[in-house]
Amino acid sequence: MWFKNLLVYRLTQDIELNTVDLESALGSKRARACASQEQVTYGFTAPFGKGEEAPLVHQSGEFMLISTRKEERILPSSVVLDEVRDKVEEIETQQQRKVYKKERDQIKDEVIQALLPRAFIRRSSTFAAIAPKLGLIFVNSSSAKRAEDLLSTVREVIGSLPVRPLTVKQAVSATMTHWLKPDAAPADFFILDDCELHDTHEDGGIVRCKRQDLTGDEVALHLGNGKVVTKLALAWKDKLSFVLDDQLSIRGLRFEDLLQDQAEADGGDDALGQLDASFTLCMLTIKEFMPALIEVLGGEDIAQ
Repeated sequence: MWFKNLLVYRLTQDIELNTVDLESALGSKRARACASQEQVTYGFTAPFGKGEEAPLVHQSGEFMLISTRKEERILPSSVVLDEVRDKVEEIETQQQRKVYKKERDQIKDEVIQALLPRAFIRRSSTFAAIAPKLGLIFVNSSSAKRAEDLLSTVREVIGSLPVRPLTVKQAVSATMTHWLKPDAAPADFFILDDCELHDTHEDGGIVRCKRQDLTGDEVALHLGNGKVVTKLALAWKDKLSFVLDDQLSIRGLRFEDLLQDQAEADGGDDALGQLDASFTLCMLTIKEFMPALIEVLGGEDIAQ
């Protein structure tokens, strides 16, 4: 399993996390289907495999992989409003009176309860790797909301999870802007051909570059006019490529073919073996990559 995005969180205190205890804790809040009158459910599911016997925690070396599943009934607001409007018009016509807000809200609640059992169901999963020895948690998502949902649910079942987003000492946008100067890219990192530039003035413009020479005169002109880089496509060594933004979020993470071929060879013919091999190699690569990225961004800002 290869992560496609990365939001990185720092454990701010030493806490005891082991596979057995974590498995037991996550089991107290398993993912389940929405009942007929429920709008949303959220819980833990096996990252690999299916069924009650599949473990909720997959251990690979010093990394523990967990996953959550959100199930929600989708009721388009336009459908609800149309139903409410029809009922309000029916009452006002038949009873010759005005329907006011309190009664309208009550009608809306009744409409939602009536429509819920027939609503479409949408499922979404979020994966995270916990690395207690590194003091880090890697969430495979670009959405801070989805990451926080997972972390807060882990916190709920184990009692405590003191974490904060990983931060660095220098402004990421300022560092990325500097990298676009001639010969300014850090060692082992390579500037690719996508970026996003923002004007620093209020209501300033945004320039998005695709398949563009980012060291050319056109981009240099925008930088000279005061724009800063807020997203930048990069490659690291010959192992992975990604897009870094000014919030230290990593998106579009892609591991090079050599790593994927190695994982395929390590995993053998078994499907679960393939998943385990790819997850293991993914995490070992990230373990090497993250310190290098943090260093070129000025070092981690560690709260005292």
